[in-house]
Amino acid sequence: MTEYFPDEHRPRFTVIGTPVQRSDALGHVTGRTEFFEDRTFPDLAHIKIHRSVHHHALLDDVDRSEALRVPGVLRVITHADVPANWYGVLRLIGIGPDDEPVLAEDRVRYAGEPIVAVVADSEAAAIEGASRVRVRYTELPAVLDVEEALSPDAPIIKRAGTNYFVYEGHHARRIRFGDVEEGFARADHVFEWRYSSAPIEHAPTETTGCIVVPQDRGRLLIHSNTQAAFFTLDNTALILDRPPTDLQVKGGTVGGGFGGKVDVMVEPLACIAATITGRPVKFVYSREEEMQVSSPRAAERIYLKDGVLADGRIIARKIMLYVDAGAYARHSPYGATKAAAHLPGPYTIPNVYADCHCVYTNRTPSSAMRGFGVTIADFAIESQMDRIARALGLDPLQFRLRNAYRDGDLKAHRKVASGTALIEVIQRAAALVGHELPEEYRAMSSSTPRGAGG
Repeated sequence: MTEYFPDEHRPRFTVIGTPVQRSDALGHVTGRTEFFEDRTFPDLAHIKIHRSVHHHALLDDVDRSEALRVPGVLRVITHADVPANWYGVLRLIGIGPDDEPVLAEDRVRYAGEPIVAVVADSEAAAIEGASRVRVRYTELPAVLDVEEALSPDAPIIKRAGTNYFVYEGHHARRIRFGDVEEGFARADHVFEWRYSSAPIEHAPTETTGCIVVPQDRGRLLIHSNTQAAFFTLDNTALILDRPPTDLQVKGGTVGGGFGGKVDVMVEPLACIAATITGRPVKFVYSREEEMQVSSPRAAERIYLKDGVLADGRIIARKIMLYVDAGAYARHSPYGATKAAAHLPGPYTIPNVYADCHCVYTNRTPSSAMRGFGVTIADFAIESQMDRIARALGLDPLQFRLRNAYRDGDLKAHRKVASGTALIEVIQRAAALVGHELPEEYRAMSSSTPRGAGG
């Protein structure tokens, strides 16, 4: 924030070092902030979903007859009603293939996958109608572990024919920098540990949802709590096989997102229902749905192997990363790419080998969540640094300073590091907590080239 004073012709900065009230804070605490569910429309219809009860199964029969007999039920939407049923949310940036159906066709690949959507006059009727749908399954073997999914005898769950995302013809996003085996051979110590995380749900205060209102000439107005209005508009238009100019997305306030509201999960079906019925349609997740089927942060498994010299320099690091994308890609291929670009963390290591796998399993599809692709990797890397320091009897901050990257260093993915500042951050943190560093470490600078003193 700046203020301009005509008589001085220069900005006067007013934010740094001063408390500034958030622009939306007053509306939140007084209850005047408007969310999408605050909008009301006459003749509002509601959508509820009949979801899979199996992790992996063929759909032998979907009987909608009892659902249609429920008073107030208007329509049961199937995959045949979706103009372009197969999609991928990252196709807007050129990442394919389109690997996920809006509504299941011949099979389901995770427990909770949507099979049909029931449209009704009231939410209660929609819930009742969804419960009356009868599905006959042939259960198939489920793959629930990332390494088992990559074994040669694992059942293939994807149309593309592999249980992993293919990166330029490779089974993983790869890093090959230096000669990691030669580095391990030179090392005085070699350490190897495994790290893992479970899926993490965003748990927003406001669950995922939208209201779609028909407009003149067949256009649709979408009131949504999406985090990415244009992303939602373009993907919805592709699914509907309509020009983007037929749609208008009004976003506004998001009642908690953290990456969880970028997957375009509710808008396409609400648009189809509004088009079919000619009425405003609301589709919002229950809290149970938000916890079960909205995309969590991916579970990850990471194997880290480090070769370390006696003086504490890491000369080799090998990383095997398995990102559990769940049944469909969503944002996970991008997350695994981010992880690869981040490795081997903020440290300059001359020999690095990494395979970052984006693996498909019969779990709920994962997606974006604050820093996804980097957060869990950082947890593993910094845990590894602490464990090595303890094993070698080294001060953990000095150990990090010894290996910290500097401006001008070539990172493992062959980008030159700049604006690093890690050394200064560690020095300042040490000073703030009274952690004494020897003079040689206090004299280090991120801007001083390696080997040029300090």
